[in-house]
Parts: sequence; C-alpha cells; structure tokens
Amino acid sequence: MQTPLLSSYDVVIVGGAIYGSSVAWWLSRNPDFDGSILVVERDPSYEFASTSHTNSCIRQQFSTEVNIQISQFGVEFIQGFKDFIQDEDAPEIALQSFGYMYLADTQEFANTLQANQQVQERLGAGTKYMTAAQIKAAYPFYNVDDIVGGNHNLINEGYFDGGTIFDWWRRKARAQGAEYLHNEVRAMSRNKTGNKIDSVTLATGDVIACGTVINCSGPRAAATAHMAGLSIPVEPRKRYTFIFDAETPLDRDLPLTIDPSGVHMRSDGRYYMAGCPPDEDPAVGYDDFVEDHSLWENKIWPAIATRVPAFEAVKLVNSWVGHYAYNAFDQNAIIGPAPEVENFVFVNGFSGHGLQQSPAIGRGVAEWVTYGAYRSLDLSPLGVDRVIARETFVENAVI
Repeated sequence: MQTPLLSSYDVVIVGGAIYGSSVAWWLSRNPDFDGSILVVERDPSYEFASTSHTNSCIRQQFSTEVNIQISQFGVEFIQGFKDFIQDEDAPEIALQSFGYMYLADTQEFANTLQANQQVQERLGAGTKYMTAAQIKAAYPFYNVDDIVGGNHNLINEGYFDGGTIFDWWRRKARAQGAEYLHNEVRAMSRNKTGNKIDSVTLATGDVIACGTVINCSGPRAAATAHMAGLSIPVEPRKRYTFIFDAETPLDRDLPLTIDPSGVHMRSDGRYYMAGCPPDEDPAVGYDDFVEDHSLWENKIWPAIATRVPAFEAVKLVNSWVGHYAYNAFDQNAIIGPAPEVENFVFVNGFSGHGLQQSPAIGRGVAEWVTYGAYRSLDLSPLGVDRVIARETFVENAVI
C-alpha cells in the first residue's frame, strides 16, 4: 500500500470508483476550488466495485422531478463528453437509444405508468404510453397476452460506455492535481466539539488531517459512515447479470424491458443481456460474490422465454453477480452533509442508479464543497435529513 504525499488535505474522498472519481474531477476542474484532494481507494483494480459490474444504461423514466433532471444532465454530459473533458484525445461517447420499456400487467400499474409519463413529458422527456396492441405493432416479438400497456422512450435512453467516462475522470482528476492513493481508511477522529472530522487514519498507520471527508465507498458506505459515528441504511445486495445468445436473433433492437416478473432484458451488441435480484434479497457480506446458478434456469430463462417466445432457444454465454449499494430505507441516493458532522459528506445509496446519476451528482457535490450550496441542480430532496426524519423520498420507478 502507498503512503500519502502530504500530511493534510482539504478534501479526502473515501473510494475512488465512479463517484470518487466524478467528485474528484468536478472539484479539480472548478476554478473556484484551489484546495488539495486525496482519493483513497482500497482496490485500484476495481475488480469487485459496483462500477465494474454495471450494465451502464441511462433513463429518464423516473417518477420524481429531481431524478429525471439528474438523468437529463447525464445525457447532456454523455453527448457533450469531449467538450466537458476539454481534451482533444478524448473520445466521443455514443448513447445507443434502444429505450426502456416498462410493461404493466395490471390496470393499477398502467395508471402509475401514465402518471409517470405525464411528469416526464412535462420535463421534456420523450416517453410515450403505449397500449398492448401498440407495443405488439412496434415490437412483434413480444408476447403481450397478459399486458395492459407500457411506457417507452426512444429518445436519449439506453446504453453508454460508462467505463470510458470513469477512466477519463480518473485520468483528468490526476492531471488536475488530485492524488489517488492505494490504501484504506480504517478510522476517523472528531474534533473536541465533535461536530467535525479532523483526521482519518489509513491502513498503513498514516494519520491525515482533512478539511472535508466525502463518503464515496459504494456498498461499504455504512462502514465508512460508522467510522465518523454516523449511520446510514446502505447495504450490499446481490444483482445478477446474464449474457445470452439466441438461436433466432430478433429483427430489431430489444428495448431494456422491465418485465412484470421482475426480470429485465435488452440487446447487448450481437447478444442479449438479462438480470434480476434474487427472490430472497438480504444484505450480504462485502466480499460475497458467490453466484446462485439456479437463478438462470428457475427465474430468468422462464421469464424471458414467456415474454419473447424467440428466446425459448438460447445459449448462456456469460454471467456475473455484482453489488447494489442498496438504500434499504427508500432506494434513492443519500447526498450531502451530515447534520451532526458538518464536514462529512454522503454520496451513497444509489441502489443501481449510480452510473447514470454520476455526472449530475458529482457536479452537485463539488458545488456544495466549493460554495456550501448546490448551484446547478438542487439535490437537497436527496439529503440525509429525510432518513433521519423517517420521511421516505418516494420514487415508484425503481428497478
């Protein structure tokens, strides 16, 4: 493990994956921030990070304004990547807009989708509500015998290369002065009054004085918060991904389809991708990535073959299990300062929305650290105050 270059940093970021790197990049490029930045990452291979296991998709089909606006900036960032990065060697990032298709098999959920569509349309999203007959006409490969209707959006929804964005954020954050350290934060100490963190202790024994501590430690967020004497309801939960080939490929892209069974599926180049949570969905150990191989036979394949009969003849190509940083309270992000410890900032609990939300959240957290307020988009509805008050932030479009 490495030792830090300095004994004191203005900002210490715990975790260097997509969020640690997003915050580091946004901070380091801000001309109004002239402080030092240390990013502490326990595993710079990122082998087991949620960032490495992501399906890397973005959607505007949420039910709340702030989540829709967060994704809309995500689209702006993806499509303007070279301009944001300001490097002639940076690539263009394509957004493959096959869209999300939410399917409803009850009138109650169809009504919810229609209400969501109205919110999305008011904010400029291209979501359309479709009857079962309209879905069948647009995508003849679906079996819609049990479907009432669905929401679909072919404008700025789909797959993007999040791995390349992550790589460039790390590279440019370093070039702009942020230090990345292969080490692990093991402890934190508060000042005499208890309202601030004054230092962090690393696995190597180094004690680093700090101005602000930012918790970007993904599924380990609760353990990091605990070091500061804080508690948040974020835990690791397994999410499964399966890549499969079809004997008879579909004649057009498969939208990212959210089936009433709880299984989702989409086109993935020449193959197809499907995923789901397990039927029993407890918190798991931080290092538990053991797969349940029965899930494919017992849940995934029956669901996809029922919804798309052409998928009765498929071959499994690959599979893996990753961790959601799951907010067990209301499945939405927890962003911003802790009331009890004013220089400790949460960037946690994304519950599977992390990659698509990382441009807007990284920008917002960097604004808060620099100015003490959000300037571009008000993220305060996602603050920890709601968790403390036990007031859920209701988002009914969670996968």
